[in-house]
Amino acid sequence: MTLMLIDANSLIYRCFYALPPFTNKEKFPTGALYGLSNIFLKILKENRPDFIAALFDRPEPTFRKKIFDEYKIHRPKAPDELILQIKEAHNLFELFGIKTYEKIGFEGDDLIGTAVEKFKNVPDLKIIILTGDMDNLQLIDNEKILVETFKKGVSETIIYDEKAVIERYGVLPSQLPEYKALVGDQSDNIPGAPGIGPKTASEIIKKYGSVKNFFEKGVEEKNYQKIFPFKEQVFLSLNLATIRRDAPIEINLEELRHKEAAQKTLVAYFKKMGFKAFIKRLEQNNKLF
Repeated sequence: MTLMLIDANSLIYRCFYALPPFTNKEKFPTGALYGLSNIFLKILKENRPDFIAALFDRPEPTFRKKIFDEYKIHRPKAPDELILQIKEAHNLFELFGIKTYEKIGFEGDDLIGTAVEKFKNVPDLKIIILTGDMDNLQLIDNEKILVETFKKGVSETIIYDEKAVIERYGVLPSQLPEYKALVGDQSDNIPGAPGIGPKTASEIIKKYGSVKNFFEKGVEEKNYQKIFPFKEQVFLSLNLATIRRDAPIEINLEELRHKEAAQKTLVAYFKKMGFKAFIKRLEQNNKLF
């Protein structure tokens, strides 16, 4: 059995910036929705997950913003065309038979982490996280929990398992927040320790396992005096980089069982949005997926 957890906002953002700014006859922006539809059609045809859910961010400040006001401050305000499509995407997920979740104060990643924590011990259940960024790599667990992300654009994907994370970062998936606590994350404006690069961060975490152990036992290390003045900032960064697994959401596996999408309803939606390529696919194959 397979459970697919979709990092909804990251997918929508990726589709929005990867595809032309399409609009339908009513001038409603549709580029990101077209990209999402294409991804879903591929998933339902090739992967056919038994259970599936989409987890959304909310526009309100999260707990991370409350503990560090500059969190994600570098990111430009989302254009109106993108915001409209994020809202409309909830309807699109529903048409594809995919249940959606969101919670004020938490990011979609935290909801994914909570779902992983709840279902990771279900016998014979494999969990695949579909995302447009790398934040969820910390949730990988051997072959039980994998991350599928995009290699190029929105058409080519790559699967990350534990081995792939170690090859890329030099640390275990579960140690990535510790790694980020030192190296930081420019895209989210997580500060880390100034002047500490990926190689040094990887070596420290491989040797000590955590920043806590490093501060307690690594006083003889050559970088200790360089990092120690930023101890508080490092632990703040660790807090910001760690995906929560205890978000207050009610989520039941049986509720996530994928419901077969109603093809007629989807076709009507595609006509409304002007997705002619999908209509043509139906006419040629007598089915969408």
